[in-house]
Amino acid sequence: MPVFAIIGHTARTDGSFSLNDLPGGAGRMDILCRCVNTSLFLSHDLRRDVACYLVLQGDPDPPKTVFFSGEAVRYLSPDERSAGSLIKKALTLLPTPTYQESTPGVYMRRGGIHDLLTDHHFTVLDEGGEDIRKVSPLPGAFLLSDHHDFLAEEVAGIEGLPRVSVGPRSYHADHAITVTLNEIDRRNFVWT
Repeated sequence: MPVFAIIGHTARTDGSFSLNDLPGGAGRMDILCRCVNTSLFLSHDLRRDVACYLVLQGDPDPPKTVFFSGEAVRYLSPDERSAGSLIKKALTLLPTPTYQESTPGVYMRRGGIHDLLTDHHFTVLDEGGEDIRKVSPLPGAFLLSDHHDFLAEEVAGIEGLPRVSVGPRSYHADHAITVTLNEIDRRNFVWT
């Protein structure tokens, strides 16, 4: 099962943001919404075997992690507002160290990247990493950042993790997920 974790450095950690202002007042929540949609949607279908974690580190109460399960998610449409609405609802829950379900397939807990590192063996998507087309076997869990570089304390926590690159240039987070999923699909598809 492919797993993606995206760090949202400025993403709001309460539900007070407007769905009409995901890029501004929500702390670039639009980027995370695009990552959710890219991780989970195919044309006319969902990727039921993908998990997407959003590590929210913005004001006022960081860190929190929102988890989307492709297997269980409901009420998600392929637009930013739909994902934003489900994130907003999840953030109304009282944060605890364990995941609580806010809507089918969407969960929230208190905790950040260090907690996720104990749950999964991540590979960092980094333009300086090894070419993903040369990596065998492909890793199962990928960590990436939003439009900001990893912070110094994050770098210290992920220093020893393997790194792969999806290309010679710097891509938007959701585009990097698309290229990664394409590589996974190409390797797992039985060509006839």
